[in-house]
This record gives sequence, C-alpha cells and structure tokens, in this order.
Amino acid sequence: MTSLDKDTFEATLGAFVDPNAGISLAESGALGAIRVDGDQVDVDIELGYPCVRYKDTLQSDLRDAVQAVPGLGRCTFHISHRITAHSVQHGVKRMSNVKNIIAVASGKGGVGKSTTSVNVALALASEGATVGLLDADIYGPSQPRMMGLSGQPDSKDGKSLEPMENYGVQTMSIGFLIDEESPMIWRGPMVTQALEQLLNDTQWRDLDYLIIDLPPGTGDTQLTLAQKVPVSGAIIVTTPQDIALLDARKVLKMFEKVEIPILGIVENMSLHICSQCGHEEAIFGQGGGERMASESDVELLGRLPLDIRIREQADTGHPTVVSEPESRAAEIYREVARKAAARLSLQSKDYSASFPNIVIQNN
Repeated sequence: MTSLDKDTFEATLGAFVDPNAGISLAESGALGAIRVDGDQVDVDIELGYPCVRYKDTLQSDLRDAVQAVPGLGRCTFHISHRITAHSVQHGVKRMSNVKNIIAVASGKGGVGKSTTSVNVALALASEGATVGLLDADIYGPSQPRMMGLSGQPDSKDGKSLEPMENYGVQTMSIGFLIDEESPMIWRGPMVTQALEQLLNDTQWRDLDYLIIDLPPGTGDTQLTLAQKVPVSGAIIVTTPQDIALLDARKVLKMFEKVEIPILGIVENMSLHICSQCGHEEAIFGQGGGERMASESDVELLGRLPLDIRIREQADTGHPTVVSEPESRAAEIYREVARKAAARLSLQSKDYSASFPNIVIQNN
C-alpha cells in the first residue's frame, strides 16, 4: 500500500486555481492547515470573499483535484471566509463601519446598471456577507422600487438616518426622502452634497461591502466619489454595441485616472432568447464586453441575457437573485459578485483599523 506524501498532497492542492480569483490557492494565501493521519487528510481553506452557497461546488472541485494523489484516502475540506478591508484612493480615509465600497458604474443610461447593482448586492448577501446598497442616482433613484421598499427611514438621534432593509441588505436612497414622481431640480453642488450626506449620515451597521449604484456618465457625482468617497474597486456595466462601449471606456479611463481599481466588466443584454421559439439572437451585437475587457486588461465578470423576467422582477421589487435563486440568471449574478469580491480580496489590505490612535496629553 502506498503511503501518503504530505508534500505531494500540499503541492497538488496549492496548485489548484480558484476560478473566482483566477490564481492558485497557494498564491492567494487561502490554503491553511493540512492535518494528515495515515491516509486521512483534513484541510482548512479560508477565502477572502463570501462563499456560503459556493462551498459545495468548491469542495467537489477540490476533491477532484487531489483524488489522484497516491495513498490518499478520505479528504475533508473545512472552507470558511474572512472579509477584510482593502486600500482606497490615496488621501481618502476609510469609513470605520464599512470595510469595502464597490462602485457600479456605466457610461450611459439604460444598460441595466441599477439592476446589476441590486442583484450583485443580493448575491453577496446570499453568499454570507453583510451588505449595504447606496442609490447615488439623485436625479433618478430606482433602488427603493427594486428593493421593494417604501416609506421614510427612521432617525434615532434626529441627525442621522437608519438604513432601510429588505432581503438582508441595508439600503439608502434619496428616493426614501422624496415623492417617487417628484423631479430633483438641483444643480451639481446640491447633488454632490446630497450624496455625501446619504453616505456619511447613514448608520450603516458593520458592512463587509457597500455597493454604490452610480448615475451614468462621468459628471459631478462620479468626481465626488473619486475625490471624497473611499472606494476599493469598481464594476463597469455595458451592453455589447459599439456606442455603449465607447461611453463605458470613458468611465473606465476615469477610474484609472483617479486610481480606483477596476474589478471587472459586466456585459448586459448580451443575448436575447425568444420565449416562444427559443431562437437566440445577439440584438445589441456580440463580444463587445469581452473585447473591451481584453483591450483594457481587466476581467469580464459575466454576461447577462436580455430576459424579460429580469426586468419584471426588478420592477416589482423582487430581483432575480431572491425571486428565482436557482435560475441561470441568478447564478450568473452570483458568479459576477464572487469574482468581483475575489479580485478585491487580492488587493492590498487596509490595516488602519488595527492600529490604536495615539493621543498626546499635557498633564
């Protein structure tokens, strides 16, 4: 009988490439203690991104990866996750109650950015993270309706606001404070001030991730975000056609200039499947998001189909991830969320919260 060689096992397991992070377990530092007892092995794996729903799939893939190791009998994987705070733009201080802020942006309206934002937030929550959602589109807030929320937020101290919550996601929007049909006739400085207040005057409760649904384009709100809001990474949403990609590239360049890392690109409405006959047609063109990702050296996080159910579910306040969690569209949203969080986990960490404040007093 061949005895198990721990070094061979560790090398084989360490070489396994995490499909979400795109690098091996050894490179990502996710591989923990390996305990060998004869041909029995117990392995600790700690991922830097939420993985509650993904655990079973990962365990199966890991067993397949090591099954050919000589002398291996039973192998048990203990998979957990720990989400840490990551670095933000130079000169911007991280929020104490929010570990990571992820901005979701688009170059133009109508590409499904808000729908992507809400489903990514819900997907991260379904994987075990504590998540918040900030609707930064002051002129056209849509998250109250998409999240199935109405009414006004509470204020316990008369100064700050309590986030409203549904589906386990803390949410704040200017839409909670105005009538749904009232137009916001505000100039740029008022809009940027409102964004800062919504962010800083909300009592977020120890968030792992705060998803910010930005308005489309590269205007005042985006500039405020880049200069004053501690953002760890950005997701860009586009559709495949050339005119949308042209504007999406401008947003990507803007984030690069202000040194906010691009976590990846989401290609929305990539394919239409006829509900009557099943015919597939690339209405908005084909491969645009993939070309943009390749040219810009960023990750294509996923492609979403043009599906009437995604629109209907968002319009009725029951987004796809919660209304049809086992559907293919929901799985794509979870893949997008995991990949974005995994790529964020590989960035440099922010240890400022670990160091005590030094106070000098004259006694």
